[in-house]
Amino acid sequence: MTTPRPIDRREFMAAAATFAAAAALKPSPAHATRPPKAQLGADPLGVRADFPIVADRAFLNAPYITPSPQQVTAAGQDFLERKLRRPLVVGDLLAKNNEVRGQFARLVNASPDEIGLVYGTTEGENIVANTVPMAPGDNVVIGDLNYDGAIVVHRELERRRGIELRIVPNQNGAITPEAIAARVDARTRLVSIAWVSHQNGFLHDVRAIADIAHAHGALLHTDAIQAVGSFPVDVKAADVDFLCAGTYKWLLGGFGAAPFYIRKALLERLPMDRFGTFQVAKQLPDHHFELATTARRYEYATIPFAEVHQLSAALTYLEKVGVQRIGEHVIGLAQKIQDGLQKQGYKMFTPPGNQSAVVSFYSPRPQPELKAAFDAARLDVTVRDYIRVGAALFNNADEVDQFLAVTKKLA
Repeated sequence: MTTPRPIDRREFMAAAATFAAAAALKPSPAHATRPPKAQLGADPLGVRADFPIVADRAFLNAPYITPSPQQVTAAGQDFLERKLRRPLVVGDLLAKNNEVRGQFARLVNASPDEIGLVYGTTEGENIVANTVPMAPGDNVVIGDLNYDGAIVVHRELERRRGIELRIVPNQNGAITPEAIAARVDARTRLVSIAWVSHQNGFLHDVRAIADIAHAHGALLHTDAIQAVGSFPVDVKAADVDFLCAGTYKWLLGGFGAAPFYIRKALLERLPMDRFGTFQVAKQLPDHHFELATTARRYEYATIPFAEVHQLSAALTYLEKVGVQRIGEHVIGLAQKIQDGLQKQGYKMFTPPGNQSAVVSFYSPRPQPELKAAFDAARLDVTVRDYIRVGAALFNNADEVDQFLAVTKKLA
């Protein structure tokens, strides 16, 4: 067998241009229509054999970092093994990028041309903040249930560009469209929300907020890291303009690769804020270039190709299991958790009836005592000023009962 030779710069340019053209893919259905219900049995979705962690402990900390299935780890190991034994061909790497754009597009009901691959959710927030046209006196509306990194981005935008940052406070763990609407006006250029809050799992009414933003001529960006992969997400039905999601949580991938969605109509309207070789669609004479006109233009530099291979395996896995099945199961477990905690008398941070996989609540006990109790029971949760728990596709009702037995003793 002949060993492939490394690709030179001119061939690289040609390969980048070739794989920029993605075939149109038929989108998958959007939101679940059936009420969520946790499935019964020791292995409800038939996946536990793929997650070795379940043999050691009850892992209910998916909102923090979700363990990857063995298939995803194997994809990463295979990539590194191939890199060890022979040179990698850039054209093949770009082809995998193209494949992943298509996979993610199917997952969120977008076109592959609307998907770019960036490094993390906060990079997506930065891209939006730096490219949406704003002038001194304009404003950005954001919720206090957003990730702290998003607020940092827009505080810096406020300092550098003289815009006003309007932070909408939650009321009893929720932010209603009406609360957003009260802060949006003719000078609002961007509304930025978490599809699902990392703090308490609050599921925003994304479509209603998009309608409010668009009625005032503003754009809507959503951080979807706690949403995509845990239940069906449809960017068209929700009418969002931007979406970004890191892949180390519900998407079951690794670190350093985050799909970024931008509505196709905005690709030509918004300026670029960074430039590099990977954006080049065509090389012209005298060191001039034509840049990609699709969302691939946000892939300006080398991205972690090993993680892209893992993400491809993760998206294949999610597609096989079925995100609607996953959503019904994990949201059903979340409702079981919430009901149990309320019966035990806990003060909830998550609003009643919330439809996400994440549940948060308060305890008056010291954090060290709480952590020790969960560790002793071999239970993984997040303990901060609040306690956050989230069941993933591999969890079952018995593990929820195990968790509730601990919280009952701590009540």
